[in-house]
Amino acid sequence: MKFDAGEIASVIQQEIEQFESQVDVREVGTVLEVGDGIARVHGLSGVMATEMVEFPNGTRGLAFNLEENSVGVIILGEYLTIQEGDEVKALDRLLSVPVGEAVVGRVLDPLGNPLDGKGPVNSTETRVVEILAPGVSERQPVCEPMQTGIKAIDAMTPIGRGQRELIIGDRKTGKTAVAIDAILNQKETGVKCFYVAIGQKDSSVAGVVKVLEEAGAMEYTTVIVSGASSPAPMQYVAPYAGTSMAEYFMWKGEHALVVYDDLSKQAVAYRQLSLLMRRPPGREAFPGDVFYCHSRLLERSSKLSEELGGGSITSLPIIETLEGEVSAYIPTNVISITDGQIYLQPDLFFAGIRPAMNVGISVSRVGGAAQVKAMKNVAGGLRLDLAAFRELEAFAQLGTDLDAATQAQLDRGYRMVELLKQGQYRPLNVVEQLLVLFAGTRGYVDEVPINQVGAWEVAFLQYMQDQKNAVWKMVEENQNNGDALKKADDPTTQAVVAAIQEFNQSYKPAESSSHEPRSST
Repeated sequence: MKFDAGEIASVIQQEIEQFESQVDVREVGTVLEVGDGIARVHGLSGVMATEMVEFPNGTRGLAFNLEENSVGVIILGEYLTIQEGDEVKALDRLLSVPVGEAVVGRVLDPLGNPLDGKGPVNSTETRVVEILAPGVSERQPVCEPMQTGIKAIDAMTPIGRGQRELIIGDRKTGKTAVAIDAILNQKETGVKCFYVAIGQKDSSVAGVVKVLEEAGAMEYTTVIVSGASSPAPMQYVAPYAGTSMAEYFMWKGEHALVVYDDLSKQAVAYRQLSLLMRRPPGREAFPGDVFYCHSRLLERSSKLSEELGGGSITSLPIIETLEGEVSAYIPTNVISITDGQIYLQPDLFFAGIRPAMNVGISVSRVGGAAQVKAMKNVAGGLRLDLAAFRELEAFAQLGTDLDAATQAQLDRGYRMVELLKQGQYRPLNVVEQLLVLFAGTRGYVDEVPINQVGAWEVAFLQYMQDQKNAVWKMVEENQNNGDALKKADDPTTQAVVAAIQEFNQSYKPAESSSHEPRSST
């Protein structure tokens, strides 16, 4: 029996190759101590920052602190079953979440696991949670409106696609309501919405999901939940996970809106992790890199250049202040990162002015570039008029006699404040806003009793839709015309003025002070 040396060599070589492919060459470490959502692990000397690791019970973790003799790992999930001495494997990959159409309409945790009982997320694609933001050369200026459906915001602090507009105020001042209105207003616009709930009560999040479902908004919305009962690592990761899901659509050339509710709770979770990891505390016990934590998140919101598809992510981060203290550490950090802020004031809220936006310190650094031209024409001077009205109102409280012009300015201001009030979860489209604001700023509501302005608005919009549909369509078609609702000889302006005058002649205010409309038309 003869042996072929070449044949034997090839068989041995094949065996060696198969043997090597079966060997697990990943690094393995040992848990030194565990508790409060973090673990110290010895032996993972070659692990990367933010690399995923796996514990024996299947729970994943994230390499957070790379120290000389150990690695600080934040545990993403159940940590009570992990014990000292357990084996930890490095997975040689970064934390990723499922993305794509499969996540739309779902309620998920920050790792992409379903929480809505609708079965697994059937996504074939994943995206890394922590990723570099697009550079300056990959972006274009914000110029496309992102309508919120809220008159006060779209008129005075407009938001554009690709912008980051902070919603800031004390608790229970309507911050979430503003963000949910913005989501509801994206119906039939093709914008994908992502609501990231961080540190909220589960009952509150369930209420938000119910509102979205009833309005048909869950068809284009994903809710990422890391509630008050979730461990700090999950609350820390949640906003990055939501942004990764949104980025999938941005890089496809589509548009996305992300609401972070709220980032002050994420900062507290990050502070907790950092203090447990023995990182040195700084101002208000936050670590020095908490600014970087928020800036690298919000920098990912942008409007991509046309060469890259022109997609965008618009973000509405929410920050909760304590007793109106906007100069605290986290509020000032996020104010400096974003492109403007909507400040909601408690005394306005409790006075029934809702949304309770303080016109004086609310600002959009994009401004008129994010408005349709007709809105710029109608609401251009509204902010200054309201600011002047507030000063006059304070002056009038002194009891001094006012001349006729000042009294007229006050009366106009009171009516504009009433016109800018808006019910919760009732966003208005651009045409409705234009018609109402045009009537108010041009003085066509000056004769309506102040307590009847709300009823007048409802009846007027109903009249325009039912009986002046041609004028409605004219405004809709010419909303980007620079002369529309500006010049007196513009056909759109003339048609709207004639319709308002006709309505006012036939409109009779209700006898009671309720806002139920009654029109003789």
